Amino acid sequence: MTSKARYSLVCCLSWSTLALSQGPAPEPVSRHVTVSAIAGVVAAGTPWQLVWQGFDNADGIVGTPDGGVLFAQEQPSRVRKLDADGRTSTFLENTHGSGALAIDAQGRILAVERTCTDPGLPAASNGCSEPTVVGILAPERKVLADSFQGKGLGRLNDLVVDKKGGVYFTVGAAYYVGPTGVVTSLGDNIRSNGIMLSPDERTVYVTNGMVILAFDVLPDGTVSNRRNFATLEGGGAGDGMAVDAAGRLYVTTNPGVQVFSSAGTYLGLMPTPRSVISAAFSGPDKKTLYVVGSGALDPDGKEHTVPAGVRNNAKSIYRIDLLAQGFTGRAK
Repeated sequence: MTSKARYSLVCCLSWSTLALSQGPAPEPVSRHVTVSAIAGVVAAGTPWQLVWQGFDNADGIVGTPDGGVLFAQEQPSRVRKLDADGRTSTFLENTHGSGALAIDAQGRILAVERTCTDPGLPAASNGCSEPTVVGILAPERKVLADSFQGKGLGRLNDLVVDKKGGVYFTVGAAYYVGPTGVVTSLGDNIRSNGIMLSPDERTVYVTNGMVILAFDVLPDGTVSNRRNFATLEGGGAGDGMAVDAAGRLYVTTNPGVQVFSSAGTYLGLMPTPRSVISAAFSGPDKKTLYVVGSGALDPDGKEHTVPAGVRNNAKSIYRIDLLAQGFTGRAK
């Protein structure tokens, strides 16, 4: 990891492809960004600070009680801890290719375990047949869900855990696994990635391309009353999400973090130094927002690149000080 001098303010926006496509992926392109004021959320000109960058991926971040964050590294199959002072350490190993992370009311670390489904390492070529699961990584290992209606789950995206011990998760579609292990679908025709609960856990939000869906949560964790909650007016498709104490929703997209009121009103865009895929509140008062951006700089200060046909797993983590406070009643 670089010295504190490397963690100076960064004002460039870059875009990168997260999965292999047909033909070489385009190299990141950068531009300068300035954050405009969003009432009650962020002050004008507040800078993003680069706090970590690396080439072995970072995904599915979640805040920790001491003001740091955990992030998953799927390819080396580990979870790393980023402290509030910028120091990093290995937190868990042999995580079965875990991606998105969550922490439940008991302090257990949960994850979507992607095993060998990385598009940069096809299962057919490495002989791996380990099923993907939603599970607990620590303090004990436990599988919560590995199938729906007898079929495997496929490459999992994101998750959020409720106070009852159930987990909402996405894999293109969206599902809920209750405390008893029963998996139910949130509905058909959903192209999901991110998923989030409202502070009172009466509403679950799901990204659906450029639209955010909302569902009412029933007492058993299943859902009803599907509706369009908001449209991403700042452009791009929704990825990861975070929620603050006022119920505002923060959605990561290519242009940056788009913010919506608890009623679904678009409040504005916080442009980010890079295309962002995940967000989490942390810090001593939960007024620091962390995001994961695609791409990173090499030690020589140039954009990290990989040979044609190789997946670029470089990521950068940034943070910004907000006026808003993240929801304190749940880790995520």
